[in-house]
Amino acid sequence: MLEIRHIGIKTTRDTRAAYDDIYSKTGILHRDALYEWLIDLLQPNLGESLVDISCGQGRLVALALKRGLVAFGTDFSFGGVYRGHQVEPSAGWWVADGERISLQSASVDYVTHIGSLEHYMHPLDGAKEIARILKPNGKACILLPNAFGLMGNIRHVYRTGDIFDDRQPLQRYATRRVWENILVSAGLHVERVIGYGEVVSPRSTRDILWYLKRPNKVARLLISTITPLNLANHFVFICTSHP
Repeated sequence: MLEIRHIGIKTTRDTRAAYDDIYSKTGILHRDALYEWLIDLLQPNLGESLVDISCGQGRLVALALKRGLVAFGTDFSFGGVYRGHQVEPSAGWWVADGERISLQSASVDYVTHIGSLEHYMHPLDGAKEIARILKPNGKACILLPNAFGLMGNIRHVYRTGDIFDDRQPLQRYATRRVWENILVSAGLHVERVIGYGEVVSPRSTRDILWYLKRPNKVARLLISTITPLNLANHFVFICTSHP
């Protein structure tokens, strides 16, 4: 596993302060098409519960609520949760450390955990919480970065001689097998792994127009369709809790 830890980042309190600063400024937000795709991978039933752990500013939560799910978002950054609540106050929001979530065991139908475990002080503890709160028939969608992503780290190392640093306080990269071992050790069963190349197929006219203005993204989308799983930029793990 590769790790990038910025100066001054020693405890969870340090990372929380860093993210509060991020959300007081630019924030962290992806296109709706990504969040919609990840929700689709869970094949959720209307009226069931979904918790987005380390939800950031909560866009996935807002979209899940519109899809008819009982949606909640939790993050240790007050700044991120505040942004989410401002946009979608009817969803459930609370501030909590993803390594110690204030929910009953086996109480949630679906968990999403998008690009966050790699930033935890203790990723295994965060994964254990996912397994703990999932109902026996529940599903989790967990996105994690590949240390050897063809269009990610491999391309960046080729061009610069260094690992890509996304400037978040604490970053880790690992192979599919390493991440899978962590999830299994936490009590999760990996049902499926999907590669994600940082682009997804357009879902709306707005998405098509966005791609038309960015031919490099079209090229990346085409490349991602033929990239072997173990060389994908990220892995999406669809998991259940062990019986």
